[in-house]
Amino acid sequence: MKHLARTGLSLSAVLLFSLAATVLLAQGNPRGEAKATVGSAHVSIDYGRPSLNGRDPLNLIKPGQVWRLGASAPTTLDTDQDLLFGSTRVPKGKYILLAQLVEPGKWVLLVSNKAFNEYGPSAKIAEAPMKVDNAQDSVEEMVIKLSGHQNQGKIEVAWGSSRLAASFSAAP
Repeated sequence: MKHLARTGLSLSAVLLFSLAATVLLAQGNPRGEAKATVGSAHVSIDYGRPSLNGRDPLNLIKPGQVWRLGASAPTTLDTDQDLLFGSTRVPKGKYILLAQLVEPGKWVLLVSNKAFNEYGPSAKIAEAPMKVDNAQDSVEEMVIKLSGHQNQGKIEVAWGSSRLAASFSAAP
């Protein structure tokens, strides 16, 4: 009986380890998180951090295409207060962040209620123009920064030598 119990315990440990390894491998990329307070809103972004691996992915995207802005699980924005992206009010809650190349050098940040693979025009909650810059230094793993100053917030994406930034604000 003790032998059977030990075997069951060992089998459970192997199964648990295998399950944990499968979950980690399924993610594939490390996760990142950015947090900021904007006005009275506590805002956070959770995202996958893809590596360049010699690619220049932002130059591979064609005008009109939507970029999933990260890797593995969707990039999410979570806020406990309403926000404004442009003149569009985004109610407190959890949303998917995407980006779209409108034309060469012109990007918009999309706030969506659908993930990249389900995205369509009806899924867009709000959008904000993104400022595009090129840096001299290169970032191997994508980084998203979130900052707040009084009622103004900023989302910055750095990957390779590309820098994209969008502004938003706390809703009154």
